[in-house]
Amino acid sequence: MHWTPRREKFRQLLETDACYHPGSVFDPISARIAEDIGFEIGMFAGSVASLTVLGAPDLIVLTLSEFADQAYRINRAGNLPLMVDADHGYGNALNVRRTVEELETAGVAALTIEDTDLPQPFGTVGSARVLSIDEGVGKMKAALSGRQDASLVIAGRTSAASINSLEDAVERGRAYQAAGVDAMFFTGVSSEDQIKTVSDALDIPIFLGGSGTGTQGDRDFLARHRVRISLQGHHPFMAAVKATHETLKALRDGTSPADITGKASGEFMDSVTRADDYQRWMKEFLGG
Repeated sequence: MHWTPRREKFRQLLETDACYHPGSVFDPISARIAEDIGFEIGMFAGSVASLTVLGAPDLIVLTLSEFADQAYRINRAGNLPLMVDADHGYGNALNVRRTVEELETAGVAALTIEDTDLPQPFGTVGSARVLSIDEGVGKMKAALSGRQDASLVIAGRTSAASINSLEDAVERGRAYQAAGVDAMFFTGVSSEDQIKTVSDALDIPIFLGGSGTGTQGDRDFLARHRVRISLQGHHPFMAAVKATHETLKALRDGTSPADITGKASGEFMDSVTRADDYQRWMKEFLGG
């Protein structure tokens, strides 16, 4: 498949004066729903990938191949530009380079590489730490080296604001910008003053992690300070888990299938599975 057009679309969004809330997606149908209802960008997080693929918490037990395979399944289902959280790049700088190669092949429009010391080192349970800035810069340079399609967006990411200090986060943002990343993703940056500080320090687009509430939900304010993407958490997957539990429990408790509520209609399922396309292909190729 040809992935460049969706990457070019993603870059065009970054060049606007607007801030976007991406739709949090986890599989082909969720991505189609996000695209159909008008989300400009999809977001596939490492935490959601671990939940979806393994049913496991976000402890970096997911492998690169598992993550890339699910990203590919999402991408081939539609044309929604997909941003992914590639965590720490699944190892050192050489692993980061491989991560970029695999995710570019899987069709992502943008990816983030973070400088958190992951997976959790022995003896540090209950705490978090970031790599040295020099090692972080090495990872960013390796990521950029692994890119073959120049339209792919590579963003640096740091949690230093909540682990060390805002000043350290700014220093890292500047260092990664100098290394050549296309954007900078900050977690732990949420107040107006914090957002203004990182915005004043950098020249590249800013992405923010968080809940999308309070200041992070004020897209006009964010847009004025060069925040182009602000996450809203990953509620769709959590809602899907709850709905699945409630439906299975009702059936187990004796509720008749005819009385189950909250189900997608046949028409809706036809829409999200692209049934009309398959019917047309069957007539055209199978003589139906």
